[in-house]
Formats: sequence, structure tokens, C-alpha cells
Amino acid sequence: MNKVLVLCTGNSCRSIMAEALINQFRSDHYHAVSAGSSPTGFVHPKAVETLQRHGIEAGHYESKSWDVFAGQSFDYVITVCDAAANEICPVFPGAYVKLHWSLVDPARILGAEADVNAAFEAAYMILKEKIQETFT
Repeated sequence: MNKVLVLCTGNSCRSIMAEALINQFRSDHYHAVSAGSSPTGFVHPKAVETLQRHGIEAGHYESKSWDVFAGQSFDYVITVCDAAANEICPVFPGAYVKLHWSLVDPARILGAEADVNAAFEAAYMILKEKIQETFT
């Protein structure tokens, strides 16, 4: 089983959705977890709503610090925001593939609910495509 760590700053949207997608679609070969450098302490309700709309169970995910995983080994470490990609990460031993997927943070979109929903949907679709390309 390949271990995947998805990193972001707040660990409330993009990294949570990526974790859920990998665990939903590729649980036969991969197990994903996610974390953040400055976790918000909550999973954004729109991230949960977006996952559920696509039939993905999202109730058990939580926002946590990447320190939780320091010292653990992974096969893949993926950053999904530019801030996390540029930060100094905890030490993850062993050789792993490091990937960076730059995505706009849908939690930062303000305005009409339709615009916010569209931002979360766009992030979901980009992540799904990246995961399908990477983990085939």
C-alpha cells in the first residue's frame, strides 16, 4: 500500500478533498492523509458538501497539523497550494515523490453562493483530474 500525504496551509479544503478523492478512487493501492502548516482546526463545510454531492463520504476527515506526520515515511508528498510548497516541511524520511499542484483556495472566494459553489466544484474537478493522471 502506497502512502500519500497531501499538504496545504489550512488543511480545510483542497488537501481534505484530495485525501478523500485518493481514498475513494484508489484505495486498492494508495492510502492518503492530509495536513496543514497552520491548520484551521475545521473542515470547510463547502468542501464536505462538494464531496458529498459527488458521492464521497466526507464525515470523518479533520484539519490537523503536519507535525502529526513528522518522522513518518510516505511514497508521495503532494502540496496543493503555493504557500505550503514554499514552506519548510517537517522531515519525512525515505525517498518519496514530491508533487506540487497549485490550486486557488476556494475558501477565499467571497460573494454569491453560486460563485463560492463554483470555486469548490472547480477545485474538486482539478483534483480529481490530477489524481486520475497521477495514480493510474
